[in-house]
Amino acid sequence: MKAKKSLGQHWLFDKPTLYKIVESAEVSKNDTVLEVGPGRGSLTEVLAEQASKVIAVEFDADLVPGLKATFATKDNVEITQADILDYDLSNLAVGYKVVANIPYYITSPIIQKFLQDHNQPSVMVLLIQKEVAQRIVAKPGQMSVLAVSVQLKAEVELVANVGKELFQPPPEVDSAILKIIPRIKPLFDVDEQKFFSLVKAGFGEKRKMLRNSLAGGLQKEPTQIEELLKQSGLDVTARAQELSLSQWRVLYNKMNNND
Repeated sequence: MKAKKSLGQHWLFDKPTLYKIVESAEVSKNDTVLEVGPGRGSLTEVLAEQASKVIAVEFDADLVPGLKATFATKDNVEITQADILDYDLSNLAVGYKVVANIPYYITSPIIQKFLQDHNQPSVMVLLIQKEVAQRIVAKPGQMSVLAVSVQLKAEVELVANVGKELFQPPPEVDSAILKIIPRIKPLFDVDEQKFFSLVKAGFGEKRKMLRNSLAGGLQKEPTQIEELLKQSGLDVTARAQELSLSQWRVLYNKMNNND
């Protein structure tokens, strides 16, 4: 069966990389693993060797009969046809793990789904676009809204890069193995709606200094924002990508104390 470009299907069959992914999640016989988008089942096969149970959720209904036939004799593999973004995580075993080669185009929604759910996984190991993985693990100087939103709720690590030539069909860009360990609680307590309104305003116009992007995004006078930056111990010429999470926290607290 041919991969469907519309679903972002690029299948990985390279055994060393498949084992590297499973190793990175430290999958053991005590673990329930949720696999997103098993595709042709190459990663599922390795997971089935290592895990107590594998629940493989495939969106493409055309692939499900083949997957069920392939794993018919594996008592620890369950194939389900569903959209992972609508999938109910509440019945999964506490501490389950997520291991997946996910479509590039829904990377962020998938990560946010698991980080926002009451039944978070203990770890996620995802094969995603290299550039996106680099954005998620970025340090101050290269930060983005995505980096702030993921790092607020999880520890992140770029485990290894994976060349595009290892996939069938090859994607246009290289991939990377990303490890995400959700925090029991976010790095700090904030009203997330207010906090991300601030962050998104800051990143609204990347080339501008914060005093200008925040003034436009929050509909405040530049002089007000400049004073706020000074009170927060930030340079008035700072740009959003330069701020650490702790600096966003100080800025958020100062803004809300001033309101």
